[in-house]
Amino acid sequence: MAALISLDEAAHMASACREDGKRLVLANGCFDLLHVGHVRYLREAKSLGDVLLVALNSDDSVRRLKGPGRPLMPAAERAELLGALNAVDAVVLFDEDRVDGLIARLKPAVHAKGTDYSEESVPERSTVLAVGGRVVITGDPKTHGTRDLIKIVLDRFGGACS
Repeated sequence: MAALISLDEAAHMASACREDGKRLVLANGCFDLLHVGHVRYLREAKSLGDVLLVALNSDDSVRRLKGPGRPLMPAAERAELLGALNAVDAVVLFDEDRVDGLIARLKPAVHAKGTDYSEESVPERSTVLAVGGRVVITGDPKTHGTRDLIKIVLDRFGGACS
């Protein structure tokens, strides 16, 4: 099971990867309600390098990005779920809305983003290129998402859960 690590530990991991000639892949997201789209995104991201580090939005960051009622689960639980996936080598929390600062510090070989982006529309693209990395779009088409799952649960159960 992958560990939740500090930013300093993530920086050490990134440095060790470079020293060992390994490619660090950075993926990021809220992962508020883990679903098959997330699993496919992370599995494909892992195939792009040797070590997959997942940057997980903090609870405050998720609230800013997704709005009231989110996240559904606290960061520690979301990190534990991510860490249980075979593809994930480590998880690091970040509090910003974008991962530019993390990219600048870690200098990943690859920054993997999901199919809701194109290589040109990735917000952190210029930062990735500035540190010598590349942006790669991974995963299956965005035909499922956390918002969709929340709607299905509400439609089917009308808020009455037993």
